[in-house]
Amino acid sequence: MGIPSDMRDFWVSRRKEGFLVASPSEEAKILRSKKCTNEGVRAGFKAASIACVVSAVPTLTAVRMIPWAKANLNYTAQALIISAASIAAYFITADKTILECARKNSHLENSLRHNS
Repeated sequence: MGIPSDMRDFWVSRRKEGFLVASPSEEAKILRSKKCTNEGVRAGFKAASIACVVSAVPTLTAVRMIPWAKANLNYTAQALIISAASIAAYFITADKTILECARKNSHLENSLRHNS
């Protein structure tokens, strides 16, 4: 049942080699897209870190001082509030950063195309 390991290894090694070679312009596009992705991840992580602290302080303070929060927000609820803010900040910031970088790259490509 399934694919034998020797056959799988053969197909994986064969797929890595490939018979297509990327042109220099394609390699430049791939490099720029990797740079955009890395930039988005970095910006998203920064935003998530800030959002974590900004949402944790009032949440934990409220649980200790406000009677309703003390009665109704257990540890799971507190963790969900904090992590939801962090996750949202990460994805929104990463998405905006990647799209902004891609927009810059498309303007760069258009200007290079018009100059040549």
